[in-house]
Amino acid sequence: MSKKIEAVIFDWAGTTVDFGSFAPVQAFIEAFKQFGVTPTVEEVREPMGMPKWNHIETMMKMTRISEEWEKIHGKASTKEDVDTVYAASETSIMGILKDFAEPKPFVLQAIKDLRGRNIKVGSTTGYTDEMMSIVVPKAEENGYKPDFWCTPNAVNNVGRPYPYMIFKNFEALGLTDVSSVIKVGDTVADIKEGRNAGLISVGVIEGSSIMALSEGEFNALSQEEKNREYERVESVYKSCGADYIIKNMSELLPLIDSLEK
Repeated sequence: MSKKIEAVIFDWAGTTVDFGSFAPVQAFIEAFKQFGVTPTVEEVREPMGMPKWNHIETMMKMTRISEEWEKIHGKASTKEDVDTVYAASETSIMGILKDFAEPKPFVLQAIKDLRGRNIKVGSTTGYTDEMMSIVVPKAEENGYKPDFWCTPNAVNNVGRPYPYMIFKNFEALGLTDVSSVIKVGDTVADIKEGRNAGLISVGVIEGSSIMALSEGEFNALSQEEKNREYERVESVYKSCGADYIIKNMSELLPLIDSLEK
């Protein structure tokens, strides 16, 4: 039986804008450095996609970071410490967000094609309302504007992997059937958010937080190196339950075609 796809709900950084999801990475590293701890890029990226406060709390509990923190501050980190680092990361990211709202390759065409088919365009993010007050207008200037966006602030700060932001999209966009909606994201938390809502959960490889390369770095890879990266990122998505995996947004409409058949 054929199925009509009603909507696609996208993530933001690393999925539709900010190739490689670099704005949050920079902000977290800078914030921790202010308190004497320098996290690695791998440590920063591991909890990517969670609400920002929970992201910092998760990093604080990592063995190396917690030991380093204790050595420097003479005691284990507390919730108050998480608050302090979070506040520093907020200040840091607010200053750079406007430079990280460029749509990724093939995104604008994909949105145009979705609209041509009357498929609605929703979105969720790990950013806060305040951060989105910078990202949304800048992305719109650059040609990208979903029908709806929602941050953890709208759902009592309970973000991914919980599905509540997705259900806000359902309400706002008037959607009816979870099995006819696709969630596209670039982190483990995104895939789990889609799965927990009962949607078709799709991971995008190029420019993802998991791939963790800038557009220049990615384009400089040989085909063999690209293939290795595709395999690596694909295995992460598969391990957390992605239903489908696409290399980039040029593969989204063909995926919808095959789902509708």
